[in-house]
Amino acid sequence: MQFIDTHTHLYLPEFDSDRDQVVLNAQREGVEKLLFPNVDSTTISGLLELNRKYPEYCLPMIGLHPTSVKEDFNSELKIVENFLADNKAYAIGEIGIDLYWDKTFIKEQEIAFRYQISLAKKYDLPVVIHARDSFNEIFKIMEELIDDKLTGVFHAFTGNEEQAKRITEWGFKIGLGGILTFKNSGLDKVVNNIDINHIVLETDSPYLAPVPKRGKRNESSYIIYIAQKLAEIKKISVSEVAQVTTKNAKGLFRL
Repeated sequence: MQFIDTHTHLYLPEFDSDRDQVVLNAQREGVEKLLFPNVDSTTISGLLELNRKYPEYCLPMIGLHPTSVKEDFNSELKIVENFLADNKAYAIGEIGIDLYWDKTFIKEQEIAFRYQISLAKKYDLPVVIHARDSFNEIFKIMEELIDDKLTGVFHAFTGNEEQAKRITEWGFKIGLGGILTFKNSGLDKVVNNIDINHIVLETDSPYLAPVPKRGKRNESSYIIYIAQKLAEIKKISVSEVAQVTTKNAKGLFRL
């Protein structure tokens, strides 16, 4: 079985003591590629260092995370654009709007989101969207900007069936991670009604470790638990989950 972890932050300090071992663990579990969403200018060097060390395995995206949108967001966006001129990126991400942590810079978050969507269209790249407590705000912008050129994934999806339907009608994928395995998330009922051809798997490691590793540091090898839960919901084999979600990820990110 082959998996693709479409969303991991392996470059973060949580992995400083055993990063190479985490890569080895993932490879042993059949994870054939890791995709790295960027956070802001402070994370680019670590992301690129891993890409240089594992050039066909650790694949970089570039973007400004909504929680990193502050007063200096314009200079951060310039760094994103400069990156695209000099480096290969597999997506613009992660981008979006986050109204869970802080609403101070909501206007700036919206401007940054729009700008990065324009970069995705310019460079013909998918977008990786962070939508925490912000589906309405994101959908409003998407309705204005969606066209045949724009594609991507709603990462760490926790929405309802109606929101999932809207996302898939745009041709976007739905990224499922550890939350799917949480007992009271209710996500299993929503996912039961989402065609698996619209789904990609992710860990968002080091965050959101799936059951039975919940509460621990997450890592890409734990994607197997997410796949097992999806197989249980869909009443299909884990190997079929691996086959379809890997195909979906390869198509979206042109791997």
